Amino acid sequence: MRVLLGIALLIAAPGWAQTNDPWKPLEFLVGEWTGEGGGGPGQGGGGFSFQFDLNKTVMVRKNYAEHPAQNGREAFRHDDLMVVYLDESSKKPRAIYFDSEGHTIRYAITTSGSAVVFESEAGEPGAHYRLTMTPGGDRVKGKFEVKAPGEAQYQTYIDFAAKRKS
Repeated sequence: MRVLLGIALLIAAPGWAQTNDPWKPLEFLVGEWTGEGGGGPGQGGGGFSFQFDLNKTVMVRKNYAEHPAQNGREAFRHDDLMVVYLDESSKKPRAIYFDSEGHTIRYAITTSGSAVVFESEAGEPGAHYRLTMTPGGDRVKGKFEVKAPGEAQYQTYIDFAAKRKS
């Protein structure tokens, strides 16, 4: 009986370790990514990276999007930085986002199937944001949504896909 219990514990241990690793659902994001698709008139390009830092105590995303001139608007580049960290009390991943347009967004992070969902905190004033990233081998699909103040539903701002560079 003890032998069976010991074998059962050895078999269960790797799964237990995986479910207790708060970074596991985010690991598919690690690497460098290049935006793909589109290519039509007025569409831009971009890419992003996710890397662990500080001995795997944070994950850093750097993102850029290049927007071509169109409709009388000059071409411009958007850059942003997101730091994912483990909340000290809950030990769950959270994130804080900064961009070149002066936005700061605090995100709660959840999973839905294999997707990772970054959703701005409910108590924040103004618009709310949701970024969903879904793995697909050497590709990732994403959707960025915005919910205006007073609105009940999110509206899709951009759907995107990216291919892993490294």
